[in-house]
Amino acid sequence: MSKVTGKARGGKARAENLSPEERSEIAKMGGEARWKLKATHQGILKINGKELPCAVLNTEQRILTATAVYKAFERPRRGPRREYDERIKLPSFMDALNLERYINHDVIERIKVVEYTDLSGRQAAGYDARIIPLVCDLYLRGREDGVLTSGQENIAAIAEILVRSLAQVGIIALVDEATGFQAERPQDALQVFLEKLIRKELAVWVQRFPEEFFENIYRLKGWHWPGMSKNRFSIVGTYIKNIVYERLAPGVIEQLEKKNPRDEKGNRKAKHHQWLTDDVGHPMLASHMQTILTLQRLSIAQGHGWKRFLQTVDLVVPKVGNQLRLPIEV
Repeated sequence: MSKVTGKARGGKARAENLSPEERSEIAKMGGEARWKLKATHQGILKINGKELPCAVLNTEQRILTATAVYKAFERPRRGPRREYDERIKLPSFMDALNLERYINHDVIERIKVVEYTDLSGRQAAGYDARIIPLVCDLYLRGREDGVLTSGQENIAAIAEILVRSLAQVGIIALVDEATGFQAERPQDALQVFLEKLIRKELAVWVQRFPEEFFENIYRLKGWHWPGMSKNRFSIVGTYIKNIVYERLAPGVIEQLEKKNPRDEKGNRKAKHHQWLTDDVGHPMLASHMQTILTLQRLSIAQGHGWKRFLQTVDLVVPKVGNQLRLPIEV
């Protein structure tokens, strides 16, 4: 803790000169002022399959409970590891040292815990609801600068989904307010719309190919593994076509390449797996990937290289013919 100076030193000196009765009275007055904040409305905000308790206070401040904020970013709730300064204790979803560079005045204001009385008369604590987009921005800036750890990359992915979805809901709410339609729409219409948006975003983002799959390819080839943050060798795409898509089901790779062609620069607009159907294609891909991961692990454990691994793949999951069809989205 840094040395107390200036006005703070004077305040400390005055506090030391107070009698026990005076200190007790000041503490009582502070507590009464703190709990003058009261909830006038309460509800549950449903985001990403999570139920987040929220409230509007008598000051019209919108609040998410502390538990709700931790749940939104899928972080365990614990005490702060350190303080930003003498006044601010950083919550655990943003107390990592590599994120401190992104903490500004707006963030500091939002991470101050708001204590209030809920509708049942119980004491409660939460954060200004605008903390959600601010924390999202913090992680997205960290990802853009390449300073995030692998664990924080997952939070950044959640943040990106939240930001995009909330932005779309926000513009709809503004149009509804401007036209007066907000008085006619169902009470939970925006929440339902938000849930649909996030489910759609998650379906696009969900990682069908785990990091271990790529790392194992590099190990079998005898290459240095730089991690997921670095661009992979372009030849890896050819390997994926060989050991995954050409072995899923008859004709699947032909259909995927037709639906998802390369552009003039040789790039595809989407990943092949995004064209697979939810009811058949994705479960089949998940099952196949588990088989491939098992064969990779066995080959590595036995000291085999890439060629020996491919021979094993050919024996266990040989390439299929072209008679049947795997359902692919149209």
